[in-house]
Amino acid sequence: MATPTKGNNAVTLLSNLLMYTPGHSGFSSYVRRVMPGIPGPRLLLDAERGAICRLGDELPDSLPRSFPLSILQRLSLSQHGVDLKAALADKKISAVYSPYCDALLSLKGIPQIITCHDLTPLYISNSRKATWRYRLWTPVHLRHATLIVAISRFVADQLIALGIPAERIEVVWNGIAVERPRLAAPASMDLVMLARHDKNKNVAYVMRAFGRLLERQPNWPGRLLVIGRHGRQSNDLQKIQRNLPRPEQVALIESIDGGELCKMLRNCLALISASTMEGFDYPVLEAKAEGLPTLISDIPVHRELHEDTSLTFGLDDDGSQLIKMITQLTKDNRLWTHLSTEGYTMAKNMSLEQQRQQIREMLTKVAPSLN
Repeated sequence: MATPTKGNNAVTLLSNLLMYTPGHSGFSSYVRRVMPGIPGPRLLLDAERGAICRLGDELPDSLPRSFPLSILQRLSLSQHGVDLKAALADKKISAVYSPYCDALLSLKGIPQIITCHDLTPLYISNSRKATWRYRLWTPVHLRHATLIVAISRFVADQLIALGIPAERIEVVWNGIAVERPRLAAPASMDLVMLARHDKNKNVAYVMRAFGRLLERQPNWPGRLLVIGRHGRQSNDLQKIQRNLPRPEQVALIESIDGGELCKMLRNCLALISASTMEGFDYPVLEAKAEGLPTLISDIPVHRELHEDTSLTFGLDDDGSQLIKMITQLTKDNRLWTHLSTEGYTMAKNMSLEQQRQQIREMLTKVAPSLN
């Protein structure tokens, strides 16, 4: 088991993981995926001891026992409820990397790089908490950063619109590890969405379109599988499901483990993303890493990354474009194979190691003394 660093161990790079919580959130997945390639110790919240600094890639498997600290962590304010001075005592910090839009505000005169995954809550919010955090608190962290990693050009443009100088922004697309052979053919007529029940994910649009597909093709054998954390939209989605021609052909699945998710992706006809705004949309890349065709909404980040390797539909109709694409895939084997092949090639070209290397290069750019 990894232990906290002690004594006079010199720290050249500190990774700020105070925001990390175990589970299936996008940020937690990002940390588990990317951080093993980033050198140096990690600042973490230990369930019993609060803030600790330790080497290794081991991550907390439970939330803080302290109720006040668990509340602060939920509000993205954990750094204000821990003794950072004690956690970092006798450690020489040359730079800080935060894989989330959260700089360590108490550290002065130390270069910090933070990652901005998206600014969606400024435009499409699911809660007042998210709205006010992104409107009032996130800009404080952005101003504190020496350099900001944007996960797409679209996010970089949003940052510039907020007044962040372009020279302080670097774009690093997410990477993925391709681990299995490409799918050779669809194993079923099932359709899958990896989407929380949030406004910007637009799950209701797809469910209604799927209902129209069932009306037009009463013998359609496939299901619509929606995998994602429940939220403020869940009650509305359940009402839509009850009113579908065959409600049993839609499944709202809150979470599954990685192995089951992989099996599900590889057993479907296609993945659908109907989001109205995204910073990157990692599930589309996850599908392509298996060779699963993707049907995606016509939004800026989808055009930036996936325009030539996915089928793109507009959101200004009743779902007719999406339905047409689904039926095309069932009738045209060459189209299915083309999308599978092109998407798989794209995923192989967007390697996880390439993403890590770009981040390491930026860290040394900000703090040349890092090794």
